[in-house]
Amino acid sequence: MRAQEAEARRRAAVLGSPIAHSLSPVLHRAAYQNLGLAEWSYDRFEIDEAALPGFVERMGPEWAGLSLTMPLKRAIMPLLDEVSETAASVEAVNTVVRTDDGRLVGDNTDIPGMVAALRERGIEQVGSAAILGAGATASSALAALARICTGEVVAYVRSAERAAEMRQWGERLDVEVRTADWADAEQALRAPLVIATTPAGSTDALSHAVPERPATLFDVLYDPWPTDLAARWSAYGGAVVSGLDLLVHQAVLQVEQMTRRSPAPLDAMRKAGEQALAAR
Repeated sequence: MRAQEAEARRRAAVLGSPIAHSLSPVLHRAAYQNLGLAEWSYDRFEIDEAALPGFVERMGPEWAGLSLTMPLKRAIMPLLDEVSETAASVEAVNTVVRTDDGRLVGDNTDIPGMVAALRERGIEQVGSAAILGAGATASSALAALARICTGEVVAYVRSAERAAEMRQWGERLDVEVRTADWADAEQALRAPLVIATTPAGSTDALSHAVPERPATLFDVLYDPWPTDLAARWSAYGGAVVSGLDLLVHQAVLQVEQMTRRSPAPLDAMRKAGEQALAAR
């Protein structure tokens, strides 16, 4: 049955708004080609929160799964039959898989993807860490740190409201979180692990403060790349994990869940992503 399913025409796609920039089709299609899944297709659809329920309702049995990006990671949850503990812990689903009996199950591969990207660079455990920003990606970063950080996480934020949100996430995820004002964000750069979760350009002003011997920077951006902070970090000899690393590792987990083939071709997917970015 499994072999027959693999040969059958199956569909998957990434949904979000905006979506034109997404590299997910490049990564998933590279995986399908490498795995010999010639009948599989992976597309992208510009879908907002209002259009999401109708899209899900129209999905036929040929659909193997979905990737979700903003603003749909929370909006998809009420439309699912089941949500994994990982996704529920941060109230965000980025992966939906259709089971053999037609049920839709939501998961979050961003969190284990972060852990895998760090592990690839030799980061198995840290005594403390700093997070720049307090948005949705920051909560996933906290969930990842819950698995590898043994001590305090300091979150540098721009408002008291964001600070309160990060402390609440810390309590929920059982992570020791202390918040600090964004004006003091230069202090974050001396942490053993710095995770930058802010939009493009937000950390440019910090690049001059990179210490002479920086540790590890995980910058979740991938376009444009490198960011000013990542470029300075690398120039000073620090280890840098990029947003492409995260994107590839979370996509590997999505491919494995949707196709039921393991392992997914990490190297082929990364190469396809690098080539696509270089062509932009």
